[in-house]
Amino acid sequence: MKAYIVGVGMTKFEKPETRDWQYWDMAAEAGNAALTDGSVTYEDIGQAVVGYCFQASTAGQRAVYGLGLTGVPVYNVNNNCATGSTALMMARQFVEGGGSDCVLALGFEKMARGSLGGGGSDGGAGGFRTSPVARHYGIMAAAHGFEMTPPTAQIFGNAAREHMERYGTTEAQLAAVAAKNHRHSAGNPYAQFQDPYTVDEVLAAKPIHRPLTRLQCSPTSDGAAAAVVVSERFVERHGLGDRAVEIAAQAMTTDTEASFASGTCIDAVGLPMSREAARQVYETAGVGADDLDVIELHDCFSINELLTYEALGLCGEGESGALVESGATTHGGRWVVNPSGGLISKGHPLGATGIAQAAELTWQLRGEAGARQVPDARTGLAHNIGLGGAAVVTLLRR
Repeated sequence: MKAYIVGVGMTKFEKPETRDWQYWDMAAEAGNAALTDGSVTYEDIGQAVVGYCFQASTAGQRAVYGLGLTGVPVYNVNNNCATGSTALMMARQFVEGGGSDCVLALGFEKMARGSLGGGGSDGGAGGFRTSPVARHYGIMAAAHGFEMTPPTAQIFGNAAREHMERYGTTEAQLAAVAAKNHRHSAGNPYAQFQDPYTVDEVLAAKPIHRPLTRLQCSPTSDGAAAAVVVSERFVERHGLGDRAVEIAAQAMTTDTEASFASGTCIDAVGLPMSREAARQVYETAGVGADDLDVIELHDCFSINELLTYEALGLCGEGESGALVESGATTHGGRWVVNPSGGLISKGHPLGATGIAQAAELTWQLRGEAGARQVPDARTGLAHNIGLGGAAVVTLLRR
């Protein structure tokens, strides 16, 4: 059974504490927008999958109670930065498996200001727990040592250093990723940042972990996004063919030995996972990178956009710096990558990110993306990754 997205919605992504709202407020705003967009009501929803990382268990129930108290099953999902796309994948599976004809995927995050830590906390247990990503950071420490910089920026920054040493990638090429995405976000009213920056301005920004500057790092963000996923018979019964975007293929992968065997940060941050998830999606859908029109990918740091170009097959190994520098991944190029502004400029509320990517692609494939519209877009691909690890690749088709 095929699955379709018929409704999407999201809040504006905001710097934490900018708005006086609770997570259930933002969830209601995004959820109601998705229901309205899909011409459905909450009473049509048979199940709900809700993703978040920084709230207590059953926060998903509290989040959807603002949409209705219908008693439907609510599943709470936490998969680090891939949480939102994991929720979307579960919704698709419920529909394709015949469990429900209409499922809500919702993701939200209310975050604290400042950089993310390394993933360990006491969790109320009276002591510091070992981080689930301790093995990943162990790879980094063995190869590069450990500096007093934000851990996530450090492991990705060290991946950038490896890419530069191995392939001759330049700081200007890394900065070109951020300049492109900041430029794209100027046309996105949902983006946390909407100011364009030049490559030189990106390079001159505050250093976070060399070679990464502040403008090459995704911010902490508050926000929510939602998608209504339905079956083909629901589309036909409710006359939603003009709104429906097919989830043509989707795959999730987790770490394998390849993530750790090389001892490199490039592999530890997820390149092998992303490559395998893309391979599975291309094989299932019978397409390749050349068939894509628009891509939303996980640019948590500028280096990860370059690594993902290679994982998705947009270029060969080590060629991603030259690819972004050539203009191939912006308007007028071969693909438009992160027309929303990506995580770097749109923002990165962890639980919402993957669903926000799907929302952007849905608008693009319907021709509803306004100033950032990719002309004649018919096929879109989303890539969402979380350390620890999970990589989700989704192919959407009109």
